[in-house]
Amino acid sequence: MQTRVAQEPKGRILVVDDNDEIRRANERVLIRAGYEVEVASDGLEALEKMEDGGVDTIVSDISMPKMDGIALLRTVREGDLDLPVLLLTGEPKVETAVEAIQHGALRYLIKPVPPEVLEQEVQYAVRLYAWAKLRRVAEDEVGGDPLRAGDRAGLAASFGRALARMWMAYQPIVSCAKKEIIGYEALMRTDEESLHMCEAILRASERLGRCADIGRTVRRLVATSLTGRGGRQQVFVNLHVRDLLDESLYDPYAPLGSHADHVVLEVTERAALDEISDVGSRVTRLRQLGFRIAVDDLGAGYSSLTSLAQLQPDVVKLDMSLIRDVHKHPIKQKLVSSFATLSKDMGITLIAEGVETVDERDTLLGLGCDVFQGFLFARPAQGFPEVDWQ
Repeated sequence: MQTRVAQEPKGRILVVDDNDEIRRANERVLIRAGYEVEVASDGLEALEKMEDGGVDTIVSDISMPKMDGIALLRTVREGDLDLPVLLLTGEPKVETAVEAIQHGALRYLIKPVPPEVLEQEVQYAVRLYAWAKLRRVAEDEVGGDPLRAGDRAGLAASFGRALARMWMAYQPIVSCAKKEIIGYEALMRTDEESLHMCEAILRASERLGRCADIGRTVRRLVATSLTGRGGRQQVFVNLHVRDLLDESLYDPYAPLGSHADHVVLEVTERAALDEISDVGSRVTRLRQLGFRIAVDDLGAGYSSLTSLAQLQPDVVKLDMSLIRDVHKHPIKQKLVSSFATLSKDMGITLIAEGVETVDERDTLLGLGCDVFQGFLFARPAQGFPEVDWQ
């Protein structure tokens, strides 16, 4: 006779609804799906249930006595920017939907919600929250780059020269299992000595309000590099968040538009998306043109769960601060392993950046990573360099 081993719940879900029948039905669906479920009949009771923490997702009705779903969402956001909240309503209204989005609801679902849809949405929410929690731990472990103030004297003239003397270097992105180059990251360089570091050019563009100029220059140079070039490899092009506000990015006849099927647009996680109210629709427009989307610098940024939810990336790149000496740090190994598992579950390609040693590569392979970028394989260079397979 075999002994059944109890499985750990997939997560703790708080179901909030003043309708007893609907509340119990949703509770049964989620329990059958393997979740631990808490229930509440209104927002105030829900907040009491949350006092001990440990909730991974809230599924809440909107219309309830004492405290409705929108008020609950606002209160939750005061203490946690990441916790996913799915709002359900039997009386959909445009103004309510807008308010839900403004306060960071992950989904706005119309009742009755089919069981399979509820299960799918909760699974997605729980996994997103797992990303967010891992990201917080990663930030505490490795920290981020400090901001550096630049010299304002002559900045505009220096920036103009930097744009005029800009060129693109390319670094391979490889699959070790297949022993092949799957893509290249385009990295801007300039021969202007006063702004020779990429970080300095970006800061200058922000201070001068010229982010669009630098974005357009990079895209034009990449398009020039790709013109007439064969091959199936993808080219990864970095975007500043403010590039998403530049309408030329969405022009199919712009220089990079004709190469969209071979381009992955990277949005760094170091930058918050809060200043852009319609990120989701803008990303949809980019996908319709043929572009794929990547989140860069995962583990070093400070953006909230909504960034990952809005972008829904095809690719995620682990920041090199997590990769450096990963073979020596058990905490980094646990983080990378968790990111690898979650990315596989969500159908996202995970790239480990900054791989410099054989020990790092071998450790990462053992943790479930296979796609790498770093000096171990090739340094950035003009043209499209080959790889040193060690």
